[in-house]
Amino acid sequence: MEQKHVTKRVTATILSMSLLTVMAGAAIAPALGIIKAHFASAPALTVQLIVSMPALLIIITNLFFLSISRHLRTRAIATTGLLLYVAAGGGCFFVDNIYVLLLMRALLGISVGLIMPLSTGLLAYYFPPEEQARLMGLSAAMNQMGGVVATFLAGLLATIEWNYAFLVYLMGLIAVVMVWLWLPDEQLGSANKRGIPFEPRQLLKFHPSVIGMLLLMMIFFIYPTNFAIIARQQTALSSEAVTMIMVGLDVVAFFVGLVFGQLMHWFRQPIKYFAPLFFLLGYATLLLSSAPMMMAGSAFIGMACGVGVPYLNTIASIKGGRNSATTVMPLLSAALYLGQFVSPLVVMPLAKTLFGTADLTAPYKVGIVLCLIFLVQVWTTRHFQSLPPVADHPQSGK
Repeated sequence: MEQKHVTKRVTATILSMSLLTVMAGAAIAPALGIIKAHFASAPALTVQLIVSMPALLIIITNLFFLSISRHLRTRAIATTGLLLYVAAGGGCFFVDNIYVLLLMRALLGISVGLIMPLSTGLLAYYFPPEEQARLMGLSAAMNQMGGVVATFLAGLLATIEWNYAFLVYLMGLIAVVMVWLWLPDEQLGSANKRGIPFEPRQLLKFHPSVIGMLLLMMIFFIYPTNFAIIARQQTALSSEAVTMIMVGLDVVAFFVGLVFGQLMHWFRQPIKYFAPLFFLLGYATLLLSSAPMMMAGSAFIGMACGVGVPYLNTIASIKGGRNSATTVMPLLSAALYLGQFVSPLVVMPLAKTLFGTADLTAPYKVGIVLCLIFLVQVWTTRHFQSLPPVADHPQSGK
């Protein structure tokens, strides 16, 4: 399908999938305390796996996405992923065994592994490079909005009963209907004839974006895993106030995503440094430990995430071309969730080793160190990179 024939409905359908992907783990995070109380006899690590289990299966599924796309067309992949998303996510409502719950969460991870490469890769497939910055920004904005809406609804539903939080995944039914009605049925994997599920040479080709996404997510996830604990101990802020500040970060990232196309047009070359610099400013500000500085630091981190994810997706999709959905986008998706998963495993031991157990803000200091590494990675891999023209206004659709 040529880009000129891509309607606004097709674009909205692709973006609807972006709205759902972040909900794999984030949606249930506010209800984790209530879930932990319900499964009081289960080990704490087992309960924590309810949030992290989907990430592992997303990574594995992404690595097999190339093979999947050779056998199934886009509508079949999207429909399978979305129906599994609704069944596995919403099906947890009926489960009262933690090990069955973990199995359902693993199936949810498989579903997101099918959906996520399409949510960005189809934008590269249908639209020219000069339009991709605006659309990747919108995709990132929808991702952030999904996090805000899902977190709010899951927290509200969990006050009724622990299992009600999982009903938030029924939002996927809206995307199912949109896919059935409007998503074109493309064969994305037909151009790639190799018989292996994952091609290592793709990692060599796209390593600047893949490693960049891994670093970005490792740095970002220092915030949600530590902010609430540190803020409560350093200030007199209530739990509600801390939650509002954290939701505010997602709102900031959402609005940055909305204007990312313009930012890419205005700051064509320096924008590559925005994410590491905003992260650096954010964690340095959080070290000041006052309520206003915590709000400002959270806003800076929201800006970093809001500009960093669409930038990496845009650059990778431009380099990958129309085959991005089966080449670089699964790798970026895997790197994104791998960064989320390994962040606490890397950051907390480093924080204790470098700054001691008594330093409450040690994770933020590790974040600053990782930001400097991120800056070096950007400089060494993108310093001489040239970019194609970027559209300075939205392209009209049908």
